[in-house]
Amino acid sequence: MPTSKKLLAYLERQKQATGHELAEYLGISRQGLFKHLNRLIGEDKITKIGKPPKVFYLIKEEASKDKMVEIDPETEKIINERFLFVSPTGEREEGFEGFIHWCKKTKQPLQKTAKEYLETLKKYDFFRKKIHGNLIDGTDKIKKTFQKSYLDKLFYVDFYSIERFGKTKLGQLLLYAKQSQNRTLMKELAKEAKIKINFILKKYQIDGVGFVPPTVKREIQFMRELEKNLSLKQRRISIVKVKTDIIVPQKTLNKLPDRVENAKKTFVVNENNDFKNILLIDDAVGSGATLNELASQMKARKICRGKIIGLSITGSFKGFDVISEV
Repeated sequence: MPTSKKLLAYLERQKQATGHELAEYLGISRQGLFKHLNRLIGEDKITKIGKPPKVFYLIKEEASKDKMVEIDPETEKIINERFLFVSPTGEREEGFEGFIHWCKKTKQPLQKTAKEYLETLKKYDFFRKKIHGNLIDGTDKIKKTFQKSYLDKLFYVDFYSIERFGKTKLGQLLLYAKQSQNRTLMKELAKEAKIKINFILKKYQIDGVGFVPPTVKREIQFMRELEKNLSLKQRRISIVKVKTDIIVPQKTLNKLPDRVENAKKTFVVNENNDFKNILLIDDAVGSGATLNELASQMKARKICRGKIIGLSITGSFKGFDVISEV
């Protein structure tokens, strides 16, 4: 029996195996084994899970065969650009292949669901403004949520989630970047955000940037990694998260007044310098209480002569919505 067929038959029986186990079974060198493995992966016959030194090989599911259904090129192009599927085991599948897998997993017809996905995107893209660099304008949301809005503008790079289809691509990257403490994903998010941030810096002539400090203690803090990867030239504005006996993250508070109180009493703008226009950056906006309170403090201290612009990597669609996961 040819080596490749023996390899596939072994994986059919054992369900999964390491490279060392396969080399021993087949009686070939690791170099010879990887020639077969790479070819079979290229032919979509097997796949691998894990990262060195713990990598396992297994027979690939037939999910991609569903692509036989006719999908128009423009629909496929948009899905390739905007869809991300992260499997329960942490495998990342981009674009249309990920969409096929998601449809199969949720038992939904591919062609019909693809059309409905585009229709849903159009609904949410209504809030993107070309004059604002294709950013989502959340200014009305903040004005309707609070009696007084201290932000002159609020923008999102993307929504955190959309109806039926769940978290957006950026929403998933943010969630898993923070939960898994993954610097590679954090760097990817910074790259996505940098284009939008540079647009705002230029349009509003920003000369001061403030990053909302983290509340939950983690070994790798996303906002610090974001600041480092953006490498902005503008002056930093000192914002302090006050330590308390018991740390109460905003995401644990379900009532708007509680969120406002939390922001008012645990975030302090520790800055005396003068700025023309300021950009405040956060990772996710639910109610917007933190950004609004920081803008309030800045205006009270008269450190900003012009506008205060808020920007979040992701934001909620509804007026007051809690993004509790991040």
